[in-house]
Amino acid sequence: MPFIKLTKLEQKRFGTILLCIFCAIGAWLFLALNKKYPYQVQTELLYKDEPQGKAFKALQPDTVDLKVEGSGWQLLFARLRINPPSVTVSLQKLNSRSYVVFSEQLEQINKQLGSSQKVISVTPDTLYFDFSKRTNKRVPLKLISKLSFVQQHGVAKPIQLKPAYVNISGPKEELDKIHIWHTDSLKLDNIENNVDTRINILKNAISNVSVYPTNVGVRIPVDEFTEKTIEVPLTLLNNKEYYDVKLYPKKVKVTILVALSNYAKANEDAVKVAVDLNEWKILNHRKLSVKVRQLPAFSSVVRIEPQNVDFIIEK
Repeated sequence: MPFIKLTKLEQKRFGTILLCIFCAIGAWLFLALNKKYPYQVQTELLYKDEPQGKAFKALQPDTVDLKVEGSGWQLLFARLRINPPSVTVSLQKLNSRSYVVFSEQLEQINKQLGSSQKVISVTPDTLYFDFSKRTNKRVPLKLISKLSFVQQHGVAKPIQLKPAYVNISGPKEELDKIHIWHTDSLKLDNIENNVDTRINILKNAISNVSVYPTNVGVRIPVDEFTEKTIEVPLTLLNNKEYYDVKLYPKKVKVTILVALSNYAKANEDAVKVAVDLNEWKILNHRKLSVKVRQLPAFSSVVRIEPQNVDFIIEK
């Protein structure tokens, strides 16, 4: 296919025409984007001025559609926006009625946007609420954690939460379902010393239940762990017929991993081991396996020697 050859003058004229077209399009686009257009965005609701002494429950989702008037530029970027900002709504009117009307609060809502955008209307325009008598309850707090330690280190004593309980307030039927509250997840790596920190309480998923306090102190006692071998006498279980049972050996060596601070407390009284005679009576085993029944807190078994013992029954 032959190419059209243009003279230098024709090329100059053609370039001028293209430049004019681009300028015209740019000018049109600039004017179009500066005009005002209505568009919709979905946003999350936050509540303030909650009525005192009442437990309320919203009868619709905590999201609404805002019809906003803004420039074409704002419309363009609003379409690209993933998380529109939340809007705070006053619940002061709930002291005298069971619903809130957005059209009465458009001025306050527009002040929150802090821009040339203007909210024209909200869908739905009315929020309805269900009320019940507000009660209080105290429930224990549970730490959610993911901890990793430097080698041979670990939790040496119970983790402390201050306070260990939270106060929750809301409708009785909702509080009856709640028996424990959780913290946010605490993630720490390479721990080798005691941890003292604060962590937030898990956010409330139920809008009509409030929680206090909003954060708590966490203390994690950390220590270095070492092995300790203890010789422990065996206890016989399930000898209901009172057989005269001789165990060989009568004691076993239990090696445990214990915190240095608890090393002296890890003795024969703190460790209990036993064998079960049902292994012979029911399973016909010729040897009885050794089972650990008690260990010092925050310790673990490394090995037991021997793991199985011989026995003689004298009738």
